[in-house]
Amino acid sequence: MQQAPASRLARIDASVGTVGDALDNALTESQNGLHKTVLIKPRWPWHGLADVELGTTEWVDWFNNHRLHSEIGDTPPHEYETNHYAQHQPQPAAGVNA
Repeated sequence: MQQAPASRLARIDASVGTVGDALDNALTESQNGLHKTVLIKPRWPWHGLADVELGTTEWVDWFNNHRLHSEIGDTPPHEYETNHYAQHQPQPAAGVNA
């Protein structure tokens, strides 16, 4: 007797979108909307794909490394993450010699 796939047993539905789109991912949709609102629309018209790619690269750098995020004490996300991992170093297992 063949067992049902794990996804069916867990009652997980397949994606409603196609591969590579954001139709069922609210976080991705929100990020795409922010990207369009903050970068794409204000700089319109773009002069080609290379300009969009460069602008997006600069925006992602700002978003991850320089913007102040109010939920983490007006700290840039990269700085917050770096500080977090510096304070939470894994402890060696007891009785193990390195």
